[in-house]
Formats: sequence, structure tokens, C-alpha cells
Amino acid sequence: MTVVAESVPHLMLGAIRDFKNIMTSNGYWEGDRWNESSHIYKFAGGSFLEFISFDKFGKAHGPRRDILFLNEANNIPYNIADQLITRTREIVWMDWNPSEEFWFYTEMKPNRSDIDFITLTYLDNEALDEVSKAEILSHKGNKQWWNVYGLGQLGEIMSRIFTGWQLIDEIPHEARLWRRGLDLGFTNDPSVLEDIYEYNGGYIIDEAFYQKGMSNKAIFDAINNMPEPQTLVIADSAEPKSIDELSSYGLNVIGATKGPGSVYQGIQFVQAQRISITRQSTRTLKAYRNATFVVDKNGYITNVPDDSNHEWSNPIAAIRYGFNGVGSNSKAVEAQRRRFDEMTYRIKQQSSK
Repeated sequence: MTVVAESVPHLMLGAIRDFKNIMTSNGYWEGDRWNESSHIYKFAGGSFLEFISFDKFGKAHGPRRDILFLNEANNIPYNIADQLITRTREIVWMDWNPSEEFWFYTEMKPNRSDIDFITLTYLDNEALDEVSKAEILSHKGNKQWWNVYGLGQLGEIMSRIFTGWQLIDEIPHEARLWRRGLDLGFTNDPSVLEDIYEYNGGYIIDEAFYQKGMSNKAIFDAINNMPEPQTLVIADSAEPKSIDELSSYGLNVIGATKGPGSVYQGIQFVQAQRISITRQSTRTLKAYRNATFVVDKNGYITNVPDDSNHEWSNPIAAIRYGFNGVGSNSKAVEAQRRRFDEMTYRIKQQSSK
């Protein structure tokens, strides 16, 4: 049995975590049957369940299997999915959110007679907790969103904030780390750091961390242990005390410049760029695909981001902060960079005496 998703981080945060939790809660889990490096669980009867990501077509030319599960199949390229399906003997399961038409609707459903198609919604999930249910219901006023995620109907989320980003496997060697964008959180919201690289006339987004409960010292330590720790960090200016504290530790950080319409202007600027995003940026990818503008009661798309789901809004905010200062206040950002460089130089000079 093979479970496939678009990336290993996606599997680790999704299917593998769910598998372990289900097995453990039902008393079936035996740790010595699980291989952490190959992500394979061997059952007592001889069957085994493997979790794999195929990023290239050639890798799908592997051994056959009896059962295949394609998790969020709309994010898996058709040529890879088709090869895996062809090499499966018994049955194929697929799941996805019907946010837009993809190869299942164009290549499979019209051409095969052996498909059972089931529409499931949050009402069919007996394990759904009340907090998650309330989160889904809070979007009922957004008709486009509700048709897809509430009712399970095929649609196109016209109110998506970002579109057209390119998915890449890794950061190219020639790419230059340019900025870091930081959205600060703690108890309810995660702290999110996005690395932004310049590459070939465009930018690459790479999720550095996404974590709740991080103190300012923990944030500093995490960044300080990353490559190029002196890279300029632009953070949410609504947290001036946190920025001051981070700066006192030695972090090269400033607050994002805000003003009337600055959120929408920032989004417009990012969307106008040629953006790529790494596969390992699992939560940021989810935010990219699901973050939307508010739709008013008459069905019109506003220019206000829907911040009701923090899982999606926090990575988008961090990206926006990272690009802050390109244009209207770029001189202020460059002045801060020069001030920090001068301060670093003076500290090094004093240390050498």
C-alpha cells in the first residue's frame, strides 16, 4: 500500500501524523514495525504501508502495489499520478478540495467507467472538533469559499489573494538571500518567518519556521542559528516592544511601514512579481492556495484580506512584511541596513581591541 503526497513535509504534517495518531489511539501501534527513515510500516501479516513523494516522473517508475492513496491529488502532476495509477493492481483512492478543475475532471472522469465519486463535507467527519467546525462555519458568508470547502462543490476561488506561483524543489545555488519577513505570534497565532531570495529576475519564498509559543529570545536564537543571520528582517510594526527586544539581542530587524491601504498595496506588489515557492514550505503553500479576500454580502470581492483563519493569514502577512519598503519607503529600509552594518562594524572593532 502506497500513500503519495506532493512533498515529504506535506506527508509528515498530514498523512503520516494522522496514521500514527489513529494507530496509537486504537492500540495498534508497534514502534519496532515503523521505519522512520523510509516511512514504511510493516504489519504482522506481511503487508506494508509506505509514504512516498514523487517530485519527478522518472521516480514513479517503481515497483507495483496493490493499493494506492493520492492525498490532495490536485497538487500531484498528472503524468506522475497516471504512472502510479497504471502500476496499481487493485484500487486507487484519491482525495482533494475541489477549489478548481484539475486532471481528474478533464482526463479521468470523462474517460473511465470504473470511478466511484463521493462528495464529503465537514458534516461527514465524525472526528471533527467543535473549534474546527466553528472555523469552517465562520466562512459561510463567503459564497465562493463556502461552495468549495463547506458544500464540497467544484468551484473556482476567484477571491484568492495570490495565484500563479511556481513550485520548486529547492533553492538554486545561485539564489541570493535578500530579506526575511516575520509575523509575530505566541499563544493563538504562530510566529512565521519567511526567507525571500532574489533569483533570475524574480523571488523565491522559503518557509523558515511556523511555530506557536516562541518567545522573542527563541525567535532570535532560531534566526541567529540560520545561515546569514544578519539578513534584514522586517516584522509586524504592531509589535514595537518585540522589535526593540529582538534588536537589543543583535537582530537586524525593523518594523514594517504601514498606512492607509498599505496592506492591499503590499499584496498587489507581491502578486506583480514572479514568485516561486519551495515544496518544503508546507503551511505557506496551504496559505497561498487558500488565503482569500473578503467577499461582501452582495458577492463582490473587496480588497480586504480575510484574516479569520490565522493558519492562512499569518504566512501571507510575513511575506508582505518581507517585501515592505520596496518602493515607497525603500530609502528608509536601506538607511536601516546601513545603520546596522555600521553598528556591526563598530562592535567588531571594539571586540578586536
